[in-house]
Amino acid sequence: MSTSRKITRRNFIQGVAFAGAASVFSPSAHRAFGYQSPNDRPVFATIGLRNQGWAITSKSFKFADFAALADVDANVLGANVEKTEKKQGKKPDAYKDYRKVLDRKDIDAVMIATPDHWHTKIAVEAMYAGKDVYCEKPLTLTIDEGKLIEKVVKDTGRVFQVGTMQRSESGQRFLQAIALIRDGRIGTVKKVTCGINGMEGSPVIPVASVPEGLDYEFWLGPAPKVDYRALPEMREGYGGGVPLYSNCHYSFRNWHEYSGGKLTDWGAHHVDIACWALGASDTGPSKISPLEYKLPVEYKDGFPAVNDQYNAATEFKIKVDMPNDVEMIITSDGDNGILFEGTEGRFFVNRGKIVGAPVEALKDNPLPEDAIEKVYGGKVSANHTANFIESMNSRKQPISDVWSHNRMLEICHLSNISMRLGRDLNWNPVKREIIDDAQANAFLSRENRKGYEIKM
Repeated sequence: MSTSRKITRRNFIQGVAFAGAASVFSPSAHRAFGYQSPNDRPVFATIGLRNQGWAITSKSFKFADFAALADVDANVLGANVEKTEKKQGKKPDAYKDYRKVLDRKDIDAVMIATPDHWHTKIAVEAMYAGKDVYCEKPLTLTIDEGKLIEKVVKDTGRVFQVGTMQRSESGQRFLQAIALIRDGRIGTVKKVTCGINGMEGSPVIPVASVPEGLDYEFWLGPAPKVDYRALPEMREGYGGGVPLYSNCHYSFRNWHEYSGGKLTDWGAHHVDIACWALGASDTGPSKISPLEYKLPVEYKDGFPAVNDQYNAATEFKIKVDMPNDVEMIITSDGDNGILFEGTEGRFFVNRGKIVGAPVEALKDNPLPEDAIEKVYGGKVSANHTANFIESMNSRKQPISDVWSHNRMLEICHLSNISMRLGRDLNWNPVKREIIDDAQANAFLSRENRKGYEIKM
């Protein structure tokens, strides 16, 4: 792709005005605004189909019809078109270029599951094209991208769900955890530890031939142009069928050029729940301190000195000073999950369990009957997609809105910046900038490669 589709704020406003006039005459004009009628099944498209892309698509068939799929890998695209046809009895249209999806007037919403470095560009253009958006986590590659998405959601009035599905799913364990805290079952929260696992580094990964069917130039998109790299060994199990070590496909999370390692992967899940429980969804930390960490390659001025190995942190223990003197620890050690500690007890929660004395005490002293619904803001949806579609109907923002997501994701992004620079960061949560550190503030944004700019 050498040029960007010209989707501008002015064009969007003109389109909405036209659609508003046309709706008087056309019963199908609601497509210009997105799904509105609870009696109709919305029409979806998914952009980015490997792994989580298929996961969010497959759990949405009961609620929506998929008219189109898009992916830059022809093999992935073909396989998912076939699976989708079998699931819904109708073959979706297939595209390499996501912009052809956005051009279609019959599509109400898009689900985005590309690598992180593509999220913001596609999401912004989708909203200006009149689509509601479900975008996988982490929503952004940088903090300033989050601010941009917030602005566009406000300007366009689109409904935007972020894929932090622990808010809706996982047997409601995380909702129960928040309800326990709100009901005072551990007293005043003093410390929360988010265990998000570490990751391994890589051997030196040589330049290799691009796999047949993959448009690697398009895959890179907004990221810097670099050679494709891979070793012959193939990945097995989840995410399998691609090189175990590469700078593409499943391995994108290991590179700061495309993602943020475990901090923005599992961190985007558990830090989200922790902030929600602490009532810190509209504020942020005051300080980020990298207590212990290991980067797999040498860094200079915050940038990796080599480009042939994974560069995201492999081990870490980060201290975050949260409001009300709460200490948050984000660590690669211990169990994956969240440990809440208060003045009167503690408990642990993850996707498979919620354990501890306050949980055991529920047998004799249960939570109020409506405690879970009060946390969720109403009846808990069947799954995260169902909540998205309910919000498309009501035109209210869903359970994983962009504002609360970005606030907690700022902690994850700042943690990475602190490790890359090797120092504490003081954060102003009102101005949303790092205090007295111009070098660190330069990492709050990243310029898109020429030809892949976001047109506003």
